[in-house]
Amino acid sequence: MSEALLHVEGVSKTFESVRAVNDVSFNVGRGEILGFLGPNGAGKTTTIRMILGIFRPDSGTIHCALDGASGEVPKERTGYLPEERGLYSDAKVLELLVYFGELKGLTRTEARQRARTWLERFDLLDWASKRVEKLSKGMQQKIQFTASILHRPDLVVLDEPFSGLDPVNQNLLHEIIGGLRKDGTAILLSSHRMNLVEALCDRIFLIHNGRRVLYGDLEEIKESHGEHAVAMRFTGDGSELAQLPGVANLRLEEGRATFTLERHVGPDAFVRNLPESIEIRALSVDRPPLHDIFVRTIEGRVS
Repeated sequence: MSEALLHVEGVSKTFESVRAVNDVSFNVGRGEILGFLGPNGAGKTTTIRMILGIFRPDSGTIHCALDGASGEVPKERTGYLPEERGLYSDAKVLELLVYFGELKGLTRTEARQRARTWLERFDLLDWASKRVEKLSKGMQQKIQFTASILHRPDLVVLDEPFSGLDPVNQNLLHEIIGGLRKDGTAILLSSHRMNLVEALCDRIFLIHNGRRVLYGDLEEIKESHGEHAVAMRFTGDGSELAQLPGVANLRLEEGRATFTLERHVGPDAFVRNLPESIEIRALSVDRPPLHDIFVRTIEGRVS
C-alpha cells in the first residue's frame, strides 16, 4: 500500500447505551481508494463524522500524516461529500461554489476560475447563474461533488457519490474519482452500489454492528472467498451442466445458466469438461462479486 495519510486507530463511540463504533482501526493511503462499506446502521456515518471532527471518539485516535498538520485531520485539506445534500437551495450555482471554495482557503478569483472549469467539465456552465432549486437531483449531486474537491484536498470522503446520477454521469464521476487517485488524493468511499465500489476500490473495510468484519485488498478478499462464479449463455441442453463435477448452486433458464465452481475445480478444467452438445454463446468466470461477499458476510453475522 502507498504511504498512509489517514490513520484511524482503536476508535470507539457510544451514544447513551448504544455502542455505535467499537474499536475500529484502518488507514487510507495517498493515491488509494478505500471502500468503506456496511449495512444501514453499521456505524459508517458515525465513523465518518469522527474523521471529520464533527464527533470526538470516546477512545482511540484519528490523525493525518500531512506536513504542517498538528495530528488531527485538517478541515482545509479535506473534502466531504455527504449522503444528504447540503446545498443552499436559493443560492446561485457559481456563487455557491465560490463561497465553499473561500471557506476552504481559496481566494475569490481562484475559486471562481476552478468552479467554472468544473462546471464546464460537468456540462453545467449554462446553469452557473441559476438557483440550486432549479437543478435536477443529478445536477445537484454534481455541484455538491464539485464543492468537495474544488480546493484540491489531500483527503476526500465520499458518501454515496453516485446517488441520483444516470449511467453516463456515473461513468464520468468514475473517471474523475480515478483521476483524483492518480493525483495522489486519499479517498474514503462509502456506497451501497457494490459494482461501482468493486470497479474503483483498491481495498475495502466492512463494518457491521460497529465492528470490523472485513478489511484488506479487494482481490485477496475475493480469492479468500473461494469458488468461482460462472455465467453462461448457450444453445443446447443445459440440464447436462448439473452432471459436471464441481458445479454447485446451478440456476437454469432457457439458454442461460449461473452457478459456482467448487474450490477443487478450476475454470480451465471446467471448460474442458463441457459436453459437445452445449454450444457456448457467452461465458464469464470470476471470483464472487463483492455484492455476494457483502451479503454472505453480513448474513453470517446477524444474531
